[in-house]
Amino acid sequence: MNQANVAPLEVNGVSSAYGKKQVLAEVSFTLRPGEVFGLIGLNGVGKTTLIRSVLGLRQTTGKISLFGQPNAVAASRRNLVYLPERFQPSPQLTGWEYLGILLAYFDQRVNRDRARAIAAGLDLDPAAIDRPVRTYSKGMGQKLGLVGTFLVDAPLMILDEPMSGLDPRARVLLKDRLLESRGQGRCIFFSSHILADIEEICDRIGVIHATRLIFLGTPSELVTRTAVPTLERAFLAALEEVERAA
Repeated sequence: MNQANVAPLEVNGVSSAYGKKQVLAEVSFTLRPGEVFGLIGLNGVGKTTLIRSVLGLRQTTGKISLFGQPNAVAASRRNLVYLPERFQPSPQLTGWEYLGILLAYFDQRVNRDRARAIAAGLDLDPAAIDRPVRTYSKGMGQKLGLVGTFLVDAPLMILDEPMSGLDPRARVLLKDRLLESRGQGRCIFFSSHILADIEEICDRIGVIHATRLIFLGTPSELVTRTAVPTLERAFLAALEEVERAA
């Protein structure tokens, strides 16, 4: 199968609940090859639940496919690399040991020169990779996770709140790296509540509110639809529209 011509991710009618609390209801969207897609919503609306559903970590109804295969098929998940929110590697490992374990899962080897270059590009001292993770700050641990994510040769990246906990310089550098990866043909799917970042780098966005995907399109389309001057205000206007109709 030519992955360049197949959807990296298809979500069709997905619903999920925690006990009696409905979190997602009939969510559907399809990612396009080589796009940056941002999933936005207030805290607690189900962004992480949706990502966990894609990864097969949440029981759901509906269908989820990765590159044309059901996400329940383990081989389909070898096409993606995932980084959870506020990621921290095992403190017992050195940076190199963590990267080696991650790359081995994908049957790949660590290119140390490339790893050092990626680290420097994310404002992480490459020498830190030699040290045990227990000596890292929280921000350094997250950057090491990002180094691994970019190092893995996978056509789909899934990142849960990747900007969270990063300082302004690191956020700018990360956005540059994400755009570079898109230019190399990767599809990037990430959640965020930082709308300035979404507006700057996303080709399309999905807005989740009150269990449903209430908008799917470009950031500029949302601004136009709500007739307000900024994406931040457009986002709030879209939420208010749903709440008024409830």
